[in-house]
Amino acid sequence: MSIPKYYYNLIDENDPNDPIKKLCFPNAFEADLMGDTDTSGESSNTKMPGLQHKYSTTALVLTTSACFMYCRHCFRKRMVGSNSDEINNRMKETIKYLKEHEEVNNVLLTGGDSFCMSNEQIENYLKNLVEIEHLDFIRFGTRALVVFPERIYGDQELIDILAKYNDKKKIVIITQFNHPRELTVEAKRAIDMLLKKGIAINNQAVILKGVNDDPKVLAELLNGLTRVGINPYYVFQCRPVKGAKAGFQKTLLESYELVKETKQYLNGIGKRFKLIMSHVQGKIEIIGIENNKMIFKFHQTKYIDNNERIFIREIDVNGK
Repeated sequence: MSIPKYYYNLIDENDPNDPIKKLCFPNAFEADLMGDTDTSGESSNTKMPGLQHKYSTTALVLTTSACFMYCRHCFRKRMVGSNSDEINNRMKETIKYLKEHEEVNNVLLTGGDSFCMSNEQIENYLKNLVEIEHLDFIRFGTRALVVFPERIYGDQELIDILAKYNDKKKIVIITQFNHPRELTVEAKRAIDMLLKKGIAINNQAVILKGVNDDPKVLAELLNGLTRVGINPYYVFQCRPVKGAKAGFQKTLLESYELVKETKQYLNGIGKRFKLIMSHVQGKIEIIGIENNKMIFKFHQTKYIDNNERIFIREIDVNGK
């Protein structure tokens, strides 16, 4: 359990079902170990400790096991905060791998939280990555904007480092706001500092029971993101992770109906996101429902034969 004071102060202590508290405080349902520890097959895509290559154009680097806050719905509960076996500590080998694989046009530095790295470590990665010609852009996976925005607005050196290398190769921040109350004045201050340097910010929200599974709440979040200049990139189906599935996951049918109703409150920009289910074979978009059947499409795929493949599955009595 780790909660920054900033985020702790967002909790409404008068609300026994406060969604912010549910996101950061341990819950009794975490004792239910229904589900899996590696829901999208990360271990099978690991090329060396801390380097995953599942999708041909994207490489993923696990830079740290540390986080500013331990989110209760985390899909890497198996490693965050304790297990360093999957962490990348072989910079030279990593850069060599990326240079040799010219099909890779972007890299995602994540963790843990990539902004838990020191500024020196961040610059070291950037210094090496910007020299790889076939990389179009570099992404950082971080929730610092959400749970500890002072990491950004309180550190001019970090801003200067990001701005310096953004001039050489585009930098994109991938973050995760899940509730509209997370879009605070402090968060907006950090967002503005990044946007003013030309650094794009994309959001990957997760549908979470008891947090944002109300159409008006989810719409307030998505509209709020577009208002502050963040692109609502994905809305994810909560993964069936041990310790999270029992308390956070909605059925696929519930998630689809939630998003369908939410969209009536959104502007065109806010509707650009895709409703996505992570799977060992790739990212699968949930397209729609027809005659009690759910329509899916591979958005990103591990296997080339599945590229853009559409498939249909009957909805069972439980709506799964």
